[in-house]
Parts: sequence; C-alpha cells; structure tokens
Amino acid sequence: MSPPVDWPAVPPATPVERDAMAWPPAAWEVSPSAWRPEAAFDPSLFQPYGSAVALPADLPVPSAGAGRAVGTVVRELVETVFLALLIFVGIRLVVQNFKIEGSSMEPTLHSGEYLLVNKLAYRGSGEPQRGDIVVFESWTPGKDFIKRVIGVPGDTVEIRDNAVWINGERLEEGYLDQVTSGNTPALALGDDEYFVMGDNRGNSSDSRNHGSLQGDHIIGKAWLTYWPPDQIGTIPDSRASFAAVR
Repeated sequence: MSPPVDWPAVPPATPVERDAMAWPPAAWEVSPSAWRPEAAFDPSLFQPYGSAVALPADLPVPSAGAGRAVGTVVRELVETVFLALLIFVGIRLVVQNFKIEGSSMEPTLHSGEYLLVNKLAYRGSGEPQRGDIVVFESWTPGKDFIKRVIGVPGDTVEIRDNAVWINGERLEEGYLDQVTSGNTPALALGDDEYFVMGDNRGNSSDSRNHGSLQGDHIIGKAWLTYWPPDQIGTIPDSRASFAAVR
C-alpha cells in the first residue's frame, strides 16, 4: 500500500466586493461640445393652459370678420335650399305635370304633349263642369286618364243617331272631327258621378265602356300645354257647346 501523500494546503479565498454595473461614459461626458440631452427640451415651447402662444409672423391669422362671412354664406345657402323646397312642394300641391300618351283626345290634345293640371280647380266649392278636360285615376289601378266631362251629377246621358244626348238635348260638339257612332243606353248619373269621353270617339276607352266616374278620382282640370313649343297655350274652353243643356 502506497504511503499517504501530503498535499500542500490551498490558500484561503480572498473575499472581494463586486462593483455595481457601470455604463460606458456618454459622449457629453467625454467631449463638452457633444449633443446634450437637455438640448432636446426647450421649456419655452411649452406654455401653461390658456396662455397666449405667438405664431410665426408669416402665418396669416383669420379675422373675426372672415368667420362671420363664412357663417353668413352657409346660412344663406341653407335658407335658399329650404325656400326652393317649399316652393317645389307648394307648386306640386297646386299644379302637376303630365305627358299625354295615346290618341284618345285628338284633335284637341296629341300624344307626346306635356300639360299642367290645376289640382285646386275642384277643391272647396268648385265642381267639374260639362266640357272640362280632366285628368283622373282611371278604372285601371295605377294609371291616369285624360278625358272630357260630358255629363255631371243629375244628368241623363245617351248616345244614339251618331250624337250625344244629355237630358234630351243633342250636343253640337264643335271640338270633334268625327261623329260619335254607336248606341249607349241612357245612363242617369247619381251624386258625385260623371260621364267622361275622349274626343277621338273611335279610339277611346271611357264611360261608354266603364260606366260613370266617381268625383273623388278626379285629380284636376287640364290647364295648359307647355311642350312642344309650337303647342304652348291654355286648354280651349268648350263649355259653350253645352249651353243648351238644362
């Protein structure tokens, strides 16, 4: 067995105190001319709330008068639009435009003509009169017709001998360019009932086919044509043709 080895003693560890972590020196600590952090903050640029701030001299400052001018323009624009809307609604309550499609009112009115209808003509105490040309909600839902009033409440209308008879009186219809052919049995009109016909008697669907028209279906009285230009004018008054009717 080998004799024990006498190892030299290990010297005791020397206690050390560890320095705190240190960052390398900043640039301004090395060179006085280097950028310094306080140069990035200029207290003069920040003002307390409510304090005045001077604007650069070359920046225009809006005046109070300019602000008032803009407000005036906006207000006038709103008033103009509102007034135009009122006028439009008001006009629509009084008159309405229609385009004639078809030849049932020839020779008085022609297809393609535009006309204005007086919607107040029969409001209040006004009532359709014999000879008036009226626009009304037709017997076919969703369509408007234009015809001439031939008979009014209380009348008895009959078609015979190529003529229209009202209360036993034969009409002399000078606004027609053809006779009224066919025969229609006498029809007595009740309250708020009207007998209407187209002036183109050979090509018109009217009271001869559908019977009397209720007064509450009448939209208004045809007033004037405004297109095409060569047809501008008021609708001729044909009541004289019915003067003999009692």
